[in-house]
Amino acid sequence: MRIAVINHSNAVVGGAETYLRQLLPALVKAGHELAFWHELEGNAERESVTEGCDISTWCFAQFGEEKALAALASWEPDVIYTHGLHSAALEAATQHLAPSVFFAHNYYGSCISGAKTFSSPVTRPCDLPFSWKCLVHYYPRRCGGLNPSTMVRDYRRQRERLALLNNYHTILVAGDHMSGEYEKYGLADCVRVIAYPIAMIGDPVSHNRVRARDEKLRLLFLGRMDRLKGGDVLLEALPSIISVLERPIRLTLAGDGPLRALWEQRAVQLMSEIEGLEVQFTGWLKAERHRELFQESDLLVLPSLWPEPFGLVGLEAGLRGVPTAAFSVGGIPDWLKDGVNGVLAEEGPSRSASLAAAIIRCLRDDDFYQELRHGAAEEARRFDMATHLSLLLPVLEQASVVAHKTKPVQIGFG
Repeated sequence: MRIAVINHSNAVVGGAETYLRQLLPALVKAGHELAFWHELEGNAERESVTEGCDISTWCFAQFGEEKALAALASWEPDVIYTHGLHSAALEAATQHLAPSVFFAHNYYGSCISGAKTFSSPVTRPCDLPFSWKCLVHYYPRRCGGLNPSTMVRDYRRQRERLALLNNYHTILVAGDHMSGEYEKYGLADCVRVIAYPIAMIGDPVSHNRVRARDEKLRLLFLGRMDRLKGGDVLLEALPSIISVLERPIRLTLAGDGPLRALWEQRAVQLMSEIEGLEVQFTGWLKAERHRELFQESDLLVLPSLWPEPFGLVGLEAGLRGVPTAAFSVGGIPDWLKDGVNGVLAEEGPSRSASLAAAIIRCLRDDDFYQELRHGAAEEARRFDMATHLSLLLPVLEQASVVAHKTKPVQIGFG
């Protein structure tokens, strides 16, 4: 097949780009002809999606809309595989060039801010369907910022995106949580669940990591440092974790974001108050360094307060035999099986206490911890590229032989 892959950026800035960087060479190796079309080159400091993959590429920002669309049309793709564009108008234009399949990596077209989260009176996931009523909740629930023009602009963009979803042959999602999200809009017939592939790079893990009683337990947070990722909740959980486990702890926070400085200040305060606690911040790291961090860690902590569409990092850690402690929100329960490859923390009045209990349960008993390590690796290995391609390619092939047409689904914006 001639497959044109479309994405907003050519820089690896999130889960979609991480997925595409693995997928493109796998599709080439499987004998398909590929082209990559994107709006922006992205951050030059980040890795490129197409790095090391010799395929045709076009960038809208460089070519301009008319030339970029013409180049894509002249390439004559059998099918277009889209992963989200910033411009709804540009996305609509690509839909007229060939039958198209869309992978929803986030709340595309189903939330004004894209976070699917209420921030007032407390931060918690929102399960309301996207509609004009979201404008009523936006300020009281602090769904986004305080600029009314931004609210209106983002609402219109998401409304346009939701309408565009009706023009795709198939909408792919990584798990049952996101499948349920799009079923709210009458899209169930064209939604398919195809889990992400996770690539093993390097040697497999040994499952018998035994640590001396006086050796530090090594916790890892890996992600963007903002209020929705829950790093502050993790920091507040540390005192009770050390008290119960009676073990020194080293917490590594890898990533960057607007709250990093505030978290660093809190970490310094905690280290001055608690004997045996070490907290270190690494900043943003490339993917190769992520694998090293997993090798150096005993437990990944994923304290997200927002409903993560999936939580890919947990499976990446799992390939290295690192289990996960996380809140049971969004798509995390799609892959995190309580007591098998980690422990789920239930949300409640005291989030830090709930998270601490989950971490303690993972690490308190050495035999149980070894079972979690084994389970983490076994579960992660189920998400391999061969399985992913066996599910993805039939969808793309079916789309390539079906005439492109708009599905008359009623969205109901009111």
